[in-house]
Amino acid sequence: MIEYTIPPFLIFFLGAALIPALGKGRVRNIFLVALAVLGIVSVVILKPQTGWILPILPGVELVLLQADRLSLIMGYIFALAGGGAIVYALSTVKETGQYVCALLYMGSALGAVFAGDFFTLYIFWEIMAFSSLGLIWYEGSRRARDAGMRYILFHLFGGAALLAGIIIHYVDTNEIVVGPVGPGVGYFLLLLGIGVNAAFIPLHTWLPDSYPKATIAGTIFLSIFTTKTGIYVLARTFSGVEAVAYIGGLMCLYGVIFAILQNDVRKLLSYHIVSQLGYMVAGVGMAAVGTAYYEEAINGAIAHLFNNLLFKTTLFMCMGAVIYATGKNNLTELGGLAKKMPVTMITCVIAALSISGVVGFNGYVSKGMVIHAAQVEGLTLLTIALTLGSVGTLISFLKLTYFAFFSKNEEIEAKEAPLPMLVPMCGTAFLCVAIGVYPNLLYALLPYQEAALHYHAFEAAHTFDVLQLLLMTVFLFFMLGFFRPHDTITHDLDYLYRKAGRGFIWFCEKPLVSFALVVERAVLRFANYFVRFGTLEETESQEVEEPVVSVSIGTAVLLVLLFFTLYLIVMLIHGWLA
Repeated sequence: MIEYTIPPFLIFFLGAALIPALGKGRVRNIFLVALAVLGIVSVVILKPQTGWILPILPGVELVLLQADRLSLIMGYIFALAGGGAIVYALSTVKETGQYVCALLYMGSALGAVFAGDFFTLYIFWEIMAFSSLGLIWYEGSRRARDAGMRYILFHLFGGAALLAGIIIHYVDTNEIVVGPVGPGVGYFLLLLGIGVNAAFIPLHTWLPDSYPKATIAGTIFLSIFTTKTGIYVLARTFSGVEAVAYIGGLMCLYGVIFAILQNDVRKLLSYHIVSQLGYMVAGVGMAAVGTAYYEEAINGAIAHLFNNLLFKTTLFMCMGAVIYATGKNNLTELGGLAKKMPVTMITCVIAALSISGVVGFNGYVSKGMVIHAAQVEGLTLLTIALTLGSVGTLISFLKLTYFAFFSKNEEIEAKEAPLPMLVPMCGTAFLCVAIGVYPNLLYALLPYQEAALHYHAFEAAHTFDVLQLLLMTVFLFFMLGFFRPHDTITHDLDYLYRKAGRGFIWFCEKPLVSFALVVERAVLRFANYFVRFGTLEETESQEVEEPVVSVSIGTAVLLVLLFFTLYLIVMLIHGWLA
């Protein structure tokens, strides 16, 4: 039965279809602002419900709208942050195609969040991957095209693992509802597929590789949806897996260490996505169903996801405004912008204090919830990792804000960002302060509201400990001077992937081809011997030149995907999965 409520993804899909007909003037801008507002309203009016159920095969139904408290809070923050990104894009995006990609990307993320079954989730998961690719390629440079290719290869791998895990899970259980997964091969394939989007170490390298190379507005959209959808699905399927909690601790430390080393402002922020995701992954991993702290851990993970989308979106908007105004990406080239871009500076400082967990800002509330859950569950190593992550975060954002805005640079020229950029960044910065001062605003939205209201964010001992840690970190930053930005290259694990890839290509082109030629000659000699023996006369073997057909990598990938899609359809029709 189809409910009257419209799934939010339809609004953005229809918007993407209409955008090409609106030209490039004021009408398009008005339409986009209206679409952003309509998207927020469409989520706000949703109530917990199940609707838009489409039967496709006996026993198989696609559920396009499954709303509960967990999916609703995801919908709220996706619609809010995505709406802000749409308004922000008005100043920088001219190409109609880029708006189409952004709207499809936003719609598919909302579709994945409200999907009630694994197959619907997978459909939106793949639309997310391909639509977000356009936001990277529209930058236009060769480095963006190369990064986009690596990005989509990673997500094709993750999508294939996810689909294989879904199929095995369905075969084993005859169940496609999005929920906890039992042990088995499908369990690990699903975790692998989700892990790509959630940026597990070492599956994270696509993120800091591609995000800094996307368009200015494209990076804002990218920072909102893909990884947070991964965290949401992880919370649905793998909550309470202790190994996942420790993966979160590793992400937290690994991301912050690499962030401190960066000179490119967007690459620094990209590594901080990995680090902040670590808090969310840790919270999900600690949330074992049936334990006393399940609700607190899930609340902490989702609260930090919500807050992260406020302060991290603000940070990307601020750095996008800096790049737009100056044309410079590196901290070594920036400085002296505090007086030239005061609104951008203030919002950036607010977001930096928020992500660093300073008392009075929203990051303090949600980080405290996750770390408190680790403490009460007795996970000492995880508690240490998450606390050190907070220290590293403050160091890297002292570095970002000081060298971007307050260090001396008499030569730089810039002026304040346009109004469409300033409005959304001021809005998200305001929410960072509002939730930090009055956290009940956030508690009311969390999946387990009653448990959230029992958490005391401003408990005296905890607040004093955090303030001590922050003051010590600030002192060390300015005394040591070690964290001054340097124009150096830092190699991540993708360096090993690329080396391995080049080695594989060399092996295919050299030793493997040489071996194939040797085998070919041997077979031809052997065949010629039998021909001469059978006819009792010598025949000269002649080489037959066959036309060589070259196929691009992209075409080959699409053909393979098409084959597997058709194969899956045949399997479903004939009931081979039953």
